[in-house]
Amino acid sequence: MPLVPPPKTRVTNSRKSSKTLLLTGFEPFGDDPGALSLNPSLSIAQALNGQKIGVWRVAGEVLPCEFGRSVRVLKTLMREYEPEAILCLGQAGGRSAISIERIAVNWDEAALADNAGVLRTGQAILKTAPAAYFSTLPIHDMRDALLEAGLPAELSSTAGHFVCNHVFFSLMHMLRGQATPAGFVHVPYLPEQAKLTGAAQTPSMSLGSMNAAIRCVIEKLAPSKKP
Repeated sequence: MPLVPPPKTRVTNSRKSSKTLLLTGFEPFGDDPGALSLNPSLSIAQALNGQKIGVWRVAGEVLPCEFGRSVRVLKTLMREYEPEAILCLGQAGGRSAISIERIAVNWDEAALADNAGVLRTGQAILKTAPAAYFSTLPIHDMRDALLEAGLPAELSSTAGHFVCNHVFFSLMHMLRGQATPAGFVHVPYLPEQAKLTGAAQTPSMSLGSMNAAIRCVIEKLAPSKKP
């Protein structure tokens, strides 16, 4: 008799319960070492789903690595959970630290197609939107907390021009004028992914350290003070 996986824990957003933080990761990207069906951002979102971290109850979800569908799924999740904060995660192979992104730019341009085969070689994400949006997370406090905990961390001024930045920019555009804190964090390869690159010095980080890092980031995030 085939094994049936346990149902996924669903987080409800009740006014009487903890505040809901929507945490998203990405599915593996086909032409990356994630072809092993690995993506640490997905693993973190799944590991922290349903957990109480600080004042937050985490709703961990996974986005498709596709320009168009990723934003549609994100919109659906935002309507479903009505979160008081949103933190999106992505994988950045080659980086050695937890990278807290400062800015999202209104531009798609990549040498590789997304998981749906869509190639964006240079175009605005939204023609009528601003050129860029800043994260509304307390990025300096988050970086400092990670460093104090002995976890490698940095502030980054480029989320790239692939699906990660596409989601980051779209998220901030959807939240423009609102008090909801939101932003994007990149995580390194897992050790098993780094081995696949064939380069001995490819940076990586254990999943346990990444989980601890994102927990630390979430703990530094205070709810917005609504009037």
